[in-house]
Amino acid sequence: MHVVETVRLGDITVRRLGLGTMELTGHGTWGEPRDPAGARALLRRARELGVDFFDTADSYGPEVSERLIADALHPYGEVVVATKGGMTRQGPSLWSRDCRPEHLRSACEGSLRRLRVDCIDLYQLHVVDPDVPIEESLGMLAELRAQGKIRHIGVCNVSRSELERAVAATPVVSVQNRYNAADRRSESVLELCETLGLAFIPWAPVGGGGLSDARGAVVRTARRLGATAPQVALAWLLHRSPLTVPIPGTRSLAHLEENVRASSLVLEPGDLAALASPVKVGFGAKRIARQMRRRARRLSRWVRRA
Repeated sequence: MHVVETVRLGDITVRRLGLGTMELTGHGTWGEPRDPAGARALLRRARELGVDFFDTADSYGPEVSERLIADALHPYGEVVVATKGGMTRQGPSLWSRDCRPEHLRSACEGSLRRLRVDCIDLYQLHVVDPDVPIEESLGMLAELRAQGKIRHIGVCNVSRSELERAVAATPVVSVQNRYNAADRRSESVLELCETLGLAFIPWAPVGGGGLSDARGAVVRTARRLGATAPQVALAWLLHRSPLTVPIPGTRSLAHLEENVRASSLVLEPGDLAALASPVKVGFGAKRIARQMRRRARRLSRWVRRA
């Protein structure tokens, strides 16, 4: 079963396998990468391999990822750079929400400067702020769009009801939520995107690495195809809906090339049937998830004491 190769973001067409750039920053998505020249080389290599959709955010670094993209790819030509606003940073692995209209205006203007453009093709509300109605946040993005600073608006990390409120408030072209073969909590959001004709951008498309420890259909399919589990996970996303645009991230040129090859994998109807239910990840991935939850609780206690 072959897949559609491109997807529309409003009046923009992009190929359906992009690159997420969060991993190109320092540890904990904080500061400069250990090898800035290597990060820029990876971005250029992605472009050489045909990737034309690069996803970033002002909070990655913060600001580091956007600068690396501009250094490596500007002038962009046919490349589409999507960025986000609405998160602030306090240190490695520390994030806070701020979707007040005044913050979003400042964040967007900062991204324009760092990306060296007059208009951002796709600007995404990074998260829904419980202290700010989503309509107020999107109202500012709509104002920036009217001023010519944003071409299209997207939303991220939304529930189905939040997406319904978003599209009632202003036209949006895309949704970016966590979604992969093991984590399908956003299934109903993807289904609504299909109804509305919105692009769906799955982040953590290979499960944050956990699928390399997977059991069952993903591994069996990978063995049959002579591929890797992450490649099958990406191919499944491309087959799952013609509107998906997976954005795997990596620091490795070898992994980048491996990910790009996933777009040529052909899954048979039997493979898709076997992958229809969420895969189970092995003990190692579960252990890592528990460690991450414990770390998050410790960081939360530290923030409250500070």
